[in-house]
Amino acid sequence: MPPAPEVAHHATLDARMVRAARGIKLLGLVSWPMEVQQAFLAQRAAGNTALPRFDYPKHDFSEARRELDAIAAAADPQHPLGRYLAESARAWAIAAELLEALGSAAVTTHSQRLFGRPDEPLPGNGPSTREAARHFIAIADELDRELLAPSEQVAISATALQLQLQSDLDDFFNQRVIEVVLDPSLIAKAAAGATRIRLRAGAAFSDYDRHQLLQHEAFVHSLTALNGREQPLLQSMALSSPRTTATQEGLATFAEQITGSIDIERMKRVSLRIEAVAMALDGADFVQVFHYFLDAGQDEVESFSSAQRVFRGVPLTGGAAFTKDTVYLRGLIGVHTFFRWALRQRKLRLCRQLFAGKMTLADATRFEPLFDAGVLLPPRWLPHWLSRANGLAGMLAFSLFANRIRLDAMSDAPPLLATQ
Repeated sequence: MPPAPEVAHHATLDARMVRAARGIKLLGLVSWPMEVQQAFLAQRAAGNTALPRFDYPKHDFSEARRELDAIAAAADPQHPLGRYLAESARAWAIAAELLEALGSAAVTTHSQRLFGRPDEPLPGNGPSTREAARHFIAIADELDRELLAPSEQVAISATALQLQLQSDLDDFFNQRVIEVVLDPSLIAKAAAGATRIRLRAGAAFSDYDRHQLLQHEAFVHSLTALNGREQPLLQSMALSSPRTTATQEGLATFAEQITGSIDIERMKRVSLRIEAVAMALDGADFVQVFHYFLDAGQDEVESFSSAQRVFRGVPLTGGAAFTKDTVYLRGLIGVHTFFRWALRQRKLRLCRQLFAGKMTLADATRFEPLFDAGVLLPPRWLPHWLSRANGLAGMLAFSLFANRIRLDAMSDAPPLLATQ
């Protein structure tokens, strides 16, 4: 049976959007090659810590932007698919503008339109993202590192981690669907696509890293891309759209949390990046942000990698930043709140449908009738923690109740002693 006319119309627009967005590879085009890091660290070893140098190539996406504007104009804002397409096309157009402005302060403005600022309030009109980041940094700094188990302190080589992750993934799929490879040119420690996860060759990882990469990169970023490829009418759901970044990173970080794969040091690393973005916006230059990460306990390689994330695409002299890293905590709070809301509304199926492709939390709600009608397909693959609905419901039910207890209303005595 052919799709309804309005569905067919938007499916045609979606195919046009996929073609128009094909060359707008935001993260790939803003990142620096390994040679920039090597030159910086070599200069530093020689006693000269100077701003890195990297000249971005010029891009012209004017044709793609015209097509994206036309798609947004042709989409019906009253239809769930039309709203999804219009918002997605506009986000891709902003990403194109950002890439055309690489190397200039204008990148900051476009980045904030896509990813927000560190001083924005968290969902529910809570504290700002920067305040939340400082909270996690303070707790991590106060904890006694002697509490670490011996297994948490053993370094795992990239080669060993590659073999471990590959075995885990092959077991999950019962075949080779995602390949884990070593990449000596990768500045980040890891990066994930639909069918390939790259690890930085020569990097050292921890046991927590292994579980984080599995849950965050493989079972969220890769899985949603693979499930998105299964959608017959909306192929854009396989793409890493800038519009879905906050939900994607929030869902991935939530997956780490709910599986016990996240540790306070990981929360500190995420939070340090948010604080560093705020510092750069306030005027700190690349070298100052690099030293901030060094002083926080990161080695030189990781400090460069972290600082590079903050200065992707922007001038290095201060007052500008690539703000993507601000989405992690905001996304985590948003996803956690969405899951709790879904339990209370007896709609946990919406949480599973989040894995049917890359979408926002609002999309998952608006798409509910389209999943019910079979226009959109349910996810083919789900991570274990989500496929076991009873366990997820148990955790969320406890979270809903525990959040009713106000710690600031309790005495200074430990809770058990206070009730005896």
